[in-house]
Amino acid sequence: MAGEILDNKGRGEAGWEWPAIHPEGRKFGLVAVAAALFFLLVLDWELLGWPLLLLSAGVFAFFRDPERVVPQSDAVILAPADGIVSLIREVEPPLELQIDDGSGNPGLPAGAVTRVSIFMSVFDVHINRTPVGGTVRRVVYIPGRFVSAELDKASEENERQHLLVERSDGLRVGFTQIAGLVARRIVPFVKPGDILAKGQRVGLIRFGSRVDVYLPAGTDPKVMVGQSVIAGETVLAEIGRRGLIEGISQ
Repeated sequence: MAGEILDNKGRGEAGWEWPAIHPEGRKFGLVAVAAALFFLLVLDWELLGWPLLLLSAGVFAFFRDPERVVPQSDAVILAPADGIVSLIREVEPPLELQIDDGSGNPGLPAGAVTRVSIFMSVFDVHINRTPVGGTVRRVVYIPGRFVSAELDKASEENERQHLLVERSDGLRVGFTQIAGLVARRIVPFVKPGDILAKGQRVGLIRFGSRVDVYLPAGTDPKVMVGQSVIAGETVLAEIGRRGLIEGISQ
């Protein structure tokens, strides 16, 4: 299915298949499997062997990397992460995405914009994707604390990595990967200068985390607090579109 064109008129073919395991996670899963087999087959310690075998299945599931059908409209900004929309706030973008970094490429303009925060539990897919296509202008890693990623202050206190992508029309969209209570490493797949297709994989955060997206000025989200979103598929916003959207929890 990868690379195949599908549309809302029925073009293309799709079916369920086992999701791939990202290479970053295979080593952890294989170590857990090896340890489980050692305790089961060599030491005959079932009390440790079976839990380790179950743990290995959980590790493989955590690093699953399913294919996604990415909307190709130039008007949309996509969710960069699987999870729950936990916060929507009017904020100033991080200074690291605003200030002159010496590269000659401008950052985000000053002024309040809408920040959409997506919280990923340990049960979600943790491969993150770019919300727009374009050129990577910045990748800024900042060490920090590991408070709960669901808290608003995690955006400024936790270990995090800012990314800035510039479209061919000059529109710039910034987003931030944030480590959480359990997460202990942000793994980047891209670097400044890389050219990305919309929805392309850009990195992952190990074991529970959050991603913040800073929408362009004059753009409101098309998602609501509490809504589940899918990386590379859910439309987070339409550029330049505003308006209130309400929902009822059921």
